[in-house]
Amino acid sequence: MFKNILIPTDGSELSQRAVRTAVDLAKIHGAKITGIHVIPDYHLLIAYEGAFDPVTEERIEEEARARAESYLAFVRKNAGDTGVQCDTVCETSDHPYDAILKTADARRCDLIVMTSHGRKGLAAVLLGSETRKVLTHTHIPVLVVR
Repeated sequence: MFKNILIPTDGSELSQRAVRTAVDLAKIHGAKITGIHVIPDYHLLIAYEGAFDPVTEERIEEEARARAESYLAFVRKNAGDTGVQCDTVCETSDHPYDAILKTADARRCDLIVMTSHGRKGLAAVLLGSETRKVLTHTHIPVLVVR
């Protein structure tokens, strides 16, 4: 039924549960998976706080890329452990939901598996519910893992 399942991940425990669920589904359906992590564009946050410093911005971007790689490595490992074909992508966007939807379209994904929420604190307030935005704007099925 499913051929390519998109798995957005933010590295949270709930997100890891969604990854495991998606990998299990892919195994059952003989599908491949595409893991994605979207790094928020920190230019606006840095400008808002009035602390623009190219060195700080570069350090923040390097740290975000390193975190993204660890999140996507988790997806690759889970897929590899079960023999599921896997591809991963890291995007940067002010609107993570939009990057998720564009990736789903570009990669011809026919299901998105994501958690109901993941981020906590200020990040959750700033980003809002990316899951809600994906559900509102997508034309493909979304499985929400609680």
